[in-house]
Amino acid sequence: MNLEITNCNNFFKVKGTLNKGNVALFKYELKDVFEKRDQVTISIKDITGMDKYGVHAMAQLHEEALSKNKKLSIIGYGCKDLYDHFKSGNAA
Repeated sequence: MNLEITNCNNFFKVKGTLNKGNVALFKYELKDVFEKRDQVTISIKDITGMDKYGVHAMAQLHEEALSKNKKLSIIGYGCKDLYDHFKSGNAA
C-alpha cells in the first residue's frame, strides 16, 4: 500500500506503509513543520506497516521536536515496532 499523508492545521494523518521506498515523502511533507507550528499531532492508526527506516524517520521527528522545544504527539495503534522503539529508551 502506498503512503498517504493528509493534514489539517496541526493534525497529520498517515495511512499505508512507511518504509525505505517512501520515507523521503514522509520527511518532505513534515520538513520544517516545527518552524511553522508549536505543536503537531500525527495519527498512525492507519499505518499498516513500518520498517526500520520509517521508525527512524519518526524518531528523528521526535528528536527535532525536543531540540526545538516543540510538542509532538503520536496517536493511534499503528505500528508495534515504533512503540517498541520509544519504550526501549532509544528515543530519550
